[in-house]
Amino acid sequence: MSYPPAQYHGTGGRISAAYRVARLPPELPMKAGAASYLATAAGTHGQFGLYRWDFTGAPSGPAPHYHRSISESFFILAGTVRLFDGNHWIDATPGDFLYVSEGGVHAFRNDSGQPASMLLLFAPGAPREAYFEGLAGLGELTEDEKAEFFLRHDTHWL
Repeated sequence: MSYPPAQYHGTGGRISAAYRVARLPPELPMKAGAASYLATAAGTHGQFGLYRWDFTGAPSGPAPHYHRSISESFFILAGTVRLFDGNHWIDATPGDFLYVSEGGVHAFRNDSGQPASMLLLFAPGAPREAYFEGLAGLGELTEDEKAEFFLRHDTHWL
C-alpha cells in the first residue's frame, strides 16, 4: 500500500481548514434523535462523510443491510448502541469502533431506552444527507418509490 497521488501541488501550504463548534444545533432533528453533518462529501471533495448520530433513547435504527460503493465505520461516543457485524449483535459502549467494508452486512440500533451518541464515517464520501433527510418521508412513498429511493442511496436490505 502506498500513498495516493498528490492532490495539492502548490508550495507553502494553503489555508483550508473547516471548523465546526460543538454548540451548533444538528442539521437534522428527528423523532428518535438527531444527525449533525460534521463533514459532508461535498465539503471533503468526495473523500469521506462524517456524521454525529444522537439517539434520544427511543428504540430506533435500520435493519441489516449493505452498501456496494461505500464503507461505513461506527465510533461510539456515549451510551450503548447495538451494532450488527454481519454475524452477531454487539452492545457497543464509548470508545468501541466497528468498520464495515463495501458489501459488508451491518446494522445499528439503540435498544437501551437511554440516550446514546455515535460517529458515522462513510468512505468514499457519498451524498448521505439526502438519504437521511428522505427517511422521514418514506411513509408517503409507494413500494416501488421506496425501492428506488434505497437503490439510489446504495442501501440494500437483506
